[in-house]
Amino acid sequence: MCGIVGLFLKDSSLEPQLGSLLAGMLEVMTDRGPDSAGFAVYGAAEPGRVKLTVRGPDLDTIGDALGHDVKVTWRDTHAVLSVPEAQEETVRGWLARERPDVVVTGAGRRIELYKEVGLPAQVTSRFGLRAMAGTHGVGHTRMATESAVTTDGAHPFSTGEDQCLVHNGSLSNHHSLRRMLEPQGIHIATENDSEVAAGYLTWKMKGGATLAQALEAGLDDLDGFFTFVVGTEDGFAVLRDPISCKPAVMAETDRYVAFGSEYRALVGLPGIEAAKVFEPEPAVVYAWVRD
Repeated sequence: MCGIVGLFLKDSSLEPQLGSLLAGMLEVMTDRGPDSAGFAVYGAAEPGRVKLTVRGPDLDTIGDALGHDVKVTWRDTHAVLSVPEAQEETVRGWLARERPDVVVTGAGRRIELYKEVGLPAQVTSRFGLRAMAGTHGVGHTRMATESAVTTDGAHPFSTGEDQCLVHNGSLSNHHSLRRMLEPQGIHIATENDSEVAAGYLTWKMKGGATLAQALEAGLDDLDGFFTFVVGTEDGFAVLRDPISCKPAVMAETDRYVAFGSEYRALVGLPGIEAAKVFEPEPAVVYAWVRD
């Protein structure tokens, strides 16, 4: 039993409040997943640069080692490296050689991705989520039922540029999918089935599929029960498996689209009393893209 939330803003005037709204939603889901939590926020892009969110020990030494072209923002156990696009592979290579203890949790023009062990309110506070701005974001509270409570096992998972996934459920064929994906160049770092699902979507989208098309294909290729909420640089999507035994509710107004594992995650949103509230249908892809 885990908790998922997501918020996609249509109204740009709400963007300074994204972090505050998402934090409130995430913290309400504490009793669905008290052992760890994480979130991804899509903020402003800086022309010609990419963001690498990394986590690990002694991050304060990285900036000096990488040089003045790399800008570093520290947030608790994580840091965001703003890197010139032409230097991304060089920086990744340096991290792999010199700091193998550092994990890249997310990468892209706009995504920042944070996750840690602890209660959701502790995690949102440690990383300063309430002060973050952006256009959309997703979050997850985890109750580990099939693996250890670790930061590696926390969601979201990101296997592609500006892409991330949170998942409530369990996949039965993730080992066979992993064996298929890894020779295709999809790197999967953990044993978590949710990272395999993220890798599957990355593989499909690298092959030319849209996010919606990749999710549609997943209805045939992914076995198990699942609710996915997925973020990309300009999009947000939701998919439930054909049985849909996991709870899910959505709300849409002319200002936003929101997802929660339970309705109580949505009650603090502005104008929720006038929102169209509905349960997403089984095996139907719901997707929104920024104009």
